[in-house]
Amino acid sequence: MTMSGMVSTFLVSLSAIFFVVDPIGVVPLFLAMTAGDTKQQIRSTALRACLVACGMMLFFAVFGRVIFQVFAVSLGAFRVAGGILLLITSLDMLRARPSSTRTSPTEEEEGVVKEDVAIVPLAIPLLAGPGAIATAMVLMARSGTSFVSALPVVAAVVLTFTATYFILNASSLVQRVLRQSGVAILERVSGLILAAIAVQFIADGAKDLLK
Repeated sequence: MTMSGMVSTFLVSLSAIFFVVDPIGVVPLFLAMTAGDTKQQIRSTALRACLVACGMMLFFAVFGRVIFQVFAVSLGAFRVAGGILLLITSLDMLRARPSSTRTSPTEEEEGVVKEDVAIVPLAIPLLAGPGAIATAMVLMARSGTSFVSALPVVAAVVLTFTATYFILNASSLVQRVLRQSGVAILERVSGLILAAIAVQFIADGAKDLLK
């Protein structure tokens, strides 16, 4: 893979992964789940949630091909399925409402009263939900089989969760600055970009299946 190809793959991967993880959209839920915690506890919760979610994403990205082989699923079929899942998520984002593909109201309510929310539901499924995992697997499978070609996707995942940690750690400041209307606007813009990426996934998968 050429340097320009790696940069292009990195930018596409970063935008797709960042928007589907959607750390800005998680801020209100994170604030509700960590209400009453000290700054140290909030920092610890954000760090553990991001480390677990990042680890999950990298695991499925790296071993995605093995999973495809075990379940006899083609990349084209997974692209279409992942694209549909992303499209559903993006439509919810365009309407500025929580996506039911990431977490349910019951899980959110349980998260508010749980003693430790870092793993469930913050890391899984809020940050590393089905859509995010499917996106990482499709991007990795599309990038190629070599170690070098996988680096842009790995870097995009790591950078996304590094940014997510800082956003969650400063969640109260983010919400004060953006307010509810600002969060809604960002959700809609992110949803539009994510919808375009989802359509591209579906189109690429359909081409593979029709060959």
